[in-house]
Amino acid sequence: MIPAPELDFALLSPLLIVAAAALLGVLVEAFCPRGPRFVVQTGLAAGASLAALGASIAVYVAGDLGVTDEPGRTIVADEAGVITWMMLAVFGLLGVLLFADRTLDAGLSAFTGRAADRPGSPDEAEAIRFRVEHTEIFPLALFALLGMMMFAASSDLLTMFVALEVLSLPLYLLCGIARRRRLVSQEAALKYFVLGAFSSAFFLYGVALAYGYSGSFAIGALGEVHDDTELRIAAVGLMAVGLLFKVGAVPFHAWTPDVYVGAPTPVTAFMSAGTKAAAFVALMRVLFASTEVDWQPTVAVVAGLTMLVGSLFAIAQSDVKRMLAYSSVAHAGFLLTGVLGGSDASAVLFYLVTYGLASIGAFAVVMLVRDAGGEATATTRWAGLGRQNPVLGVSFAVFMLSFAGIPLTGGFIGKLSVFVEAGRAGYWPVVVLGVLVSAMAAFFYVRMITVMFFTDPDGLAVASGAKITTAVVVVAAVGTVILGIAPGPVLELVQQTGSLIP
Repeated sequence: MIPAPELDFALLSPLLIVAAAALLGVLVEAFCPRGPRFVVQTGLAAGASLAALGASIAVYVAGDLGVTDEPGRTIVADEAGVITWMMLAVFGLLGVLLFADRTLDAGLSAFTGRAADRPGSPDEAEAIRFRVEHTEIFPLALFALLGMMMFAASSDLLTMFVALEVLSLPLYLLCGIARRRRLVSQEAALKYFVLGAFSSAFFLYGVALAYGYSGSFAIGALGEVHDDTELRIAAVGLMAVGLLFKVGAVPFHAWTPDVYVGAPTPVTAFMSAGTKAAAFVALMRVLFASTEVDWQPTVAVVAGLTMLVGSLFAIAQSDVKRMLAYSSVAHAGFLLTGVLGGSDASAVLFYLVTYGLASIGAFAVVMLVRDAGGEATATTRWAGLGRQNPVLGVSFAVFMLSFAGIPLTGGFIGKLSVFVEAGRAGYWPVVVLGVLVSAMAAFFYVRMITVMFFTDPDGLAVASGAKITTAVVVVAAVGTVILGIAPGPVLELVQQTGSLIP
């Protein structure tokens, strides 16, 4: 007889709240009249994110975290996991608010009315005329958020794989339903799906090999000594391939620019912050547990290449959204630098907070800079933004300075933390390369500030009245500055994280 699992509902409450809200959202989509459905779905998704944040804080304050030695445990509510839940709940709330803004495009959302309609067809015109909306984007976002939270807290490899699919499948759909440039959006979704399927196969094959040499799916078993050394190395390597794909590290980064550009910008913002946070925590759990595998040299090479390639390609971009996509690749390299410490997750967690806030804010600004054809992502169209709309200009400048690692922004503290962590582990060449790449990357970040404040306007159109998106921009900018000026509380919080090895 298979014993019934013992569930601690209090510790799992953040996950249960998001799961319940996602399932309720499916019922709302099926039975709620079309008129009030958008408001109900928005309120449900935003309320679930807030409730998950409150529940995560309550779980953390209540203590009793880090109990990982119980047999059969598949989800572990340790310090790192619960802190990541808080982070993801905030990102989820900001993402839902961006999803909900309908004031940017004549009262329409960024998502197509009916994804089944052929682009440019009479059916699509009819959907636009009657303002048909895909309100199921909200339960899809909640399912993705649930997968991210499970992914970051998995102590079992099969559970981690299930969580990987739960977070990925909704994102594949969300990437393909942009209202404008639908063919590009559908192409992005297809590329993400195909390459994501390959990465999932690599990860699952690694899980099978891990079970083959250890006889267990527990992540902690990756560090147990067995005779099959080659099998252990192959297992960790294959799982790392799947996880490095999710974080957008070189050479598994090719999907990032096309998907980030083609997806609806609210989805890009949510995905850039949430997926990276969840995937990095999962990656650290796997690598930190693999104590019998010398993975640091390989990760050091990948980190260096990722920083360099992402920054070099970002310099060559004339499209703001594509530049932010390659910037995301470069930041994956900086985050991998922090992973080289091999035991402490605090530096990476703080960097994820700072990067996530700045990334969501930056993509929110991209949503607001528009012309008659929609989002104006060409760099030349941003000329004079800082003078025409100081709130957006200053906020985007703050995000650029944070990405560059300039003092008095959260990005500076984040980069300093991961460089110190890598230095303690003896990887000074990677640290030196990271500093040089940061100096090089500052060129294209400062270039955007120059364009916004010191270049004459050239037909710039900035959306007015988009209060929700503007509020997200302001919140992200204020948070980025606070993390740079007074990072103490957040640093103290992440420094409480214990071992990530279940």
